[in-house]
Amino acid sequence: MGLLERLNDDMKQAMKNKEKEKLSVIRMVKAALQNEAIKLGKPLSEDEELTVLSRELKQRKDSLQEFENAGRSDLVDKTKEEIHILQLYMPKQLSEEELAEIVKQTIAEVGASSKADMGKVMGAIMPKVKGKADGSLVNKLVQQYLA
Repeated sequence: MGLLERLNDDMKQAMKNKEKEKLSVIRMVKAALQNEAIKLGKPLSEDEELTVLSRELKQRKDSLQEFENAGRSDLVDKTKEEIHILQLYMPKQLSEEELAEIVKQTIAEVGASSKADMGKVMGAIMPKVKGKADGSLVNKLVQQYLA
């Protein structure tokens, strides 16, 4: 089942169960997907859908950090709930050990030896872990292994 079909089914269920927060997040994701499809002028591939989902999740995580810094506990709780709902639609996340293994393999594949090769390594890794790992964690591991 595709992402849009799953979102539609979950949206109907959320309406029936009167889950306002979940319904709101699903509508927001659907709108983001539709906007992206309109922008590209074609239906989205699975990869493009994952990119949109990842972007939405990253926005929520950034907002969460800002709300925590500002001491806005009302918005922190709401944003945490949104993040939780969005994560239901993301692929299973890689563990740090699995990610470290991919980083090591990729460094060997591209023949990187110093931090100057960071861009080359990141460019090769990100398509492999798209949606399955946080970019900042990947960045941290790559720096660690290139140091």
